[in-house]
Amino acid sequence: TVFIPLLRMAIAVGFAGVLFVGSYWVLKGTHGMTTAKLVVFSMLIQRVLWPFTRLGATIDEYERAKASAKRSIDLLNTPATIQSPLQPAPLAACRGHIAFDQVHFSYHAGHPILNGLSFEISPQTVVGVVGYSGAGKSTLVKLLLRFYDPDAGVITLDGCPIHTLGLDTLRRQIAVVSQDVYLFHGTVLDNLAYGLAEPDHDEIVLAAQQAALHKEIMQLPAQYETVIGERGVTLSGGQRQRLSLARALLKKAPILALDEATSAVDTETEQVIQQHLRALTQNKTALIIAHRLSTIREADHILVLQSGQLVEAGRHEDLIAKQGYYADLWRAQQTRLPE
Repeated sequence: TVFIPLLRMAIAVGFAGVLFVGSYWVLKGTHGMTTAKLVVFSMLIQRVLWPFTRLGATIDEYERAKASAKRSIDLLNTPATIQSPLQPAPLAACRGHIAFDQVHFSYHAGHPILNGLSFEISPQTVVGVVGYSGAGKSTLVKLLLRFYDPDAGVITLDGCPIHTLGLDTLRRQIAVVSQDVYLFHGTVLDNLAYGLAEPDHDEIVLAAQQAALHKEIMQLPAQYETVIGERGVTLSGGQRQRLSLARALLKKAPILALDEATSAVDTETEQVIQQHLRALTQNKTALIIAHRLSTIREADHILVLQSGQLVEAGRHEDLIAKQGYYADLWRAQQTRLPE
């Protein structure tokens, strides 16, 4: 901020000094200085001095770039807190059995999110997770993917503690659709095929149909070749969410985690997605986190969380019959939504 103005002032003072001294010599008739020589010399000195302003701008850009590069390099050199073990345990064909055993976790000390949470998810079953905001539902997926490690307790996949598995091995078994959809500047096809080594167009179209997105893609100007902009700005919230769902289906992972995957879609589209999901999750372990209880009504098992603890578990009809916490949630939603 200070460097360029000072440089310009120095150049202006220098130029003014040349004019002042040269004019004085012309008036005195000394040093052989004439008016013509002064004019020519003034033009030459201007040609010499003013390029220094460009030098000042170049130095300014260099300093800014150096500061930005330092921040970027510091970020890249920051060691990850979650590391793969030096000798990761082998994982055979994943069946999808998930178990949380007395898991405690908090993002900040003194503010626990999970308090001794324990449950099991059998292979190839659809499990719903419900509870009010802050109950720890989304944290389950983050811990399962090892974005964080629990403060205490063990999480196992097919009986193997996940902290003993390589991160790439663990995360290859799980396809996730998050509340926050991450799309990049490119075509619809590019975003759907992201992460696929050999994308198959027919499989991509099938996944889009299963996510109730294909018809809307065909209405876009260039269909699957339509550029959607940074973070998918040209798509609606529901379209972005369904695109993320189709991308997860294409991964063909044995475990499917849906974290409020239908929160931005209308009821009719949600019903279409649910109809496809029933078929798609037949050979998968599905963990569905939802605020809308209608989303997980047909789940094989429902886990009800409150303050980071499991307060109820069972099928929809059984939980309604208990007249407990889940039944209260169901009645509260039925007062606002049609069954």
